[in-house]
Amino acid sequence: MTVRFTSLLTFLAAALVAGVSSATEVGDAVNGAKVFQQCKACHQVGEGAKDRVGPQLNGVFGRRAGIIEGFRYSKSMDRMGNDGLTWTAQTLDVYIENPKALVSKTRMNFKGIKDAADRDDLLAYLRQFSDDPANFPEAEPTATATDHDIDPAILALQGDPEYGEYLAGDCTTCHQRDGEDAGIPSITNWPAEDFVVAMHAYKRKLRPHPVMQMMAGRLSDEEIAALAAYFEALE
Repeated sequence: MTVRFTSLLTFLAAALVAGVSSATEVGDAVNGAKVFQQCKACHQVGEGAKDRVGPQLNGVFGRRAGIIEGFRYSKSMDRMGNDGLTWTAQTLDVYIENPKALVSKTRMNFKGIKDAADRDDLLAYLRQFSDDPANFPEAEPTATATDHDIDPAILALQGDPEYGEYLAGDCTTCHQRDGEDAGIPSITNWPAEDFVVAMHAYKRKLRPHPVMQMMAGRLSDEEIAALAAYFEALE
């Protein structure tokens, strides 16, 4: 029994050391400070940081989207926060790469950072301003983010709008064809690529709405492309 207990302690200690080691392999915070220059026009971080065009970023890891009191968020960001969107390494990585991939009508007018290494470095820099970044779970900011690019072949699919109209019944149970926004965002005239990117974010459970995750999970790439073509052309 003593031997087994000692072996277990040894195993746990090794796992802890491995976890600490992997937690440091996130990115280069020094370079991340340079990458942050792209963000400074709208965001502040560090001592005395205040909301500007965008909210201040102290303590962003683990924070629910859209909750800083007094800051005026877009309706889309408010909805995503209400749905449960929380800023983690994964969701921040997706948002920084392409803001509209995660929040369709965000006010963040930023083209995104396409280089995965620069995003890792930026996250390494930002996580220094969380309460105690060394103690975050491995699945949170300490985990190296993965590449979330959608296969260009999926974006290149030419959807059939007539087939999309046939499929659209489930969508228009909630979303109005005339573009009215009565608490549920309009998807009428939504650019096809934005529609496809958003639906695949639901499929990968990056967007948090459980009903949309379920609906998107049922659809093939061709069906998503057809719906995108239909709603983009809908008058």
